[in-house]
Amino acid sequence: MMLPVRRAAPCLRKAVAALAFVAMAASTPLCAQDFGAQNLGAQNLAPERVSFASADGKTTLVGYLFKPASERSTQSSARLPAVVMMHGRAGAYSERANGVFDATTLSLRHKAWGREWADAGYVALLVDGFGPRGYPQGFPRFSYDSRPEVLNEMTVRPLDANGALAYLRKRADVIADRIGLQGWSNGGSATIATMALDAPGIASPTPKTGFRAALAFYPGCGLKGQFDDKPFRPYAPFLLLHGTADEEVSYKRCLSLAERSREAGGTIEIKIYPGATHSFDSPARSRQSNDANATATEDAVARALQFFARYVGGSRD
Repeated sequence: MMLPVRRAAPCLRKAVAALAFVAMAASTPLCAQDFGAQNLGAQNLAPERVSFASADGKTTLVGYLFKPASERSTQSSARLPAVVMMHGRAGAYSERANGVFDATTLSLRHKAWGREWADAGYVALLVDGFGPRGYPQGFPRFSYDSRPEVLNEMTVRPLDANGALAYLRKRADVIADRIGLQGWSNGGSATIATMALDAPGIASPTPKTGFRAALAFYPGCGLKGQFDDKPFRPYAPFLLLHGTADEEVSYKRCLSLAERSREAGGTIEIKIYPGATHSFDSPARSRQSNDANATATEDAVARALQFFARYVGGSRD
């Protein structure tokens, strides 16, 4: 049995261009209502704010839950596949948040992807792992060496991802063994660490007990040397997307990581977009005015939907 998951994305390239124009003209951060009216036909509702425990055993995390419009009714009893979303080094919120960190000030990219997954028939959970630890505004470019250890993408953030997994598996509206993982930049690096066979926060993971599949957008693939001696072997299908013009992290390191992983028997795919920069899928006008980014965004959205339709929302086993 196949779930009714949409196989192709709408033309996000056109939608984000209109969205970015509205966002830049506004004097306040673009709210979820404006986003819903501009993009993907979503109802004008902000995502639901929820809280749950990290697998670190001490941190209560904040999350934002995006659900299909048909499932927002309290009368619905449908169970759906789900996606956990891990933000990058800039955090979950817009740089225009101005001290307000809630569902209305989430970044445009996180709103766009949350609605994309919801429109495709998934419950999507964006995890704010920085805010509860005192860093809701995130970090600027090239701050990697000065970030606190409490946000380590190899040892701490996988605990957050697995905490989100445990939370979703207990929800009555989620199919417990049909959950995927998506991360961007630093969250993409955390996604790699989370999908390793020896990932922290989960014992002996498999696609049925852990995540069904994972997507990593332009991650840093140095990964603190964790996979230098022992190649990365994800326990479930893995897709990595990167651009050759990335100005923050090296796509070549990711090519090497993927090659060594496949040689060791890892199930990993990689797609490299010529000329695409870091954050190529951001709806910001500054990103989507770059033709390479706009082209990469269209392909990446469609490719991500197809990948999760196959592995996360597909036939039961």
